Amino acid sequence: MVFILLADGFEELEALSPLDILMRAGHEVKTVGITGRQVRGTHGVTVTADLLPSEADLSQVKLVIFPGGMPGAENLDAAEFTDRAIEAVRKNGGRLAAICAAPLVLGRRGLLSGKRATCFPGFEGELSGAICTGEDVVTDGDVTTAKNFGAAFAFGLELARLLEV
Repeated sequence: MVFILLADGFEELEALSPLDILMRAGHEVKTVGITGRQVRGTHGVTVTADLLPSEADLSQVKLVIFPGGMPGAENLDAAEFTDRAIEAVRKNGGRLAAICAAPLVLGRRGLLSGKRATCFPGFEGELSGAICTGEDVVTDGDVTTAKNFGAAFAFGLELARLLEV
């Protein structure tokens, strides 16, 4: 199971490109509306989330994706469900993925320390202990990060590849 966490202010392309690619690759993907069932993106597109946090069964989650966008990334960072999702995916031996501003969610929790990572330029200071590369997409161990919306397609393809390994 793959969960894409959506919070008001999320970057639409960074959420929907990986969603589409992973579904086409045959993976079960669900969006989780952190700020409600109707989640408004940074460009005004409203998406109806598949699940609310209270409905999300974390026992089988193998990948959690954090789309960027502002204030979406900050809203994800502040959500209690974010910590539960990270804990569950790590317990299940799964993967974490974040794009654009959202690697701050992982960086602020010390999950990028010593890892190669990338993010939207200017957010490097939020990636505590990370080795910031500036590359479009970086996978280091169980974490994949991507630079910005322009890398969303490559990000989705990388995640699909990793789930097949």
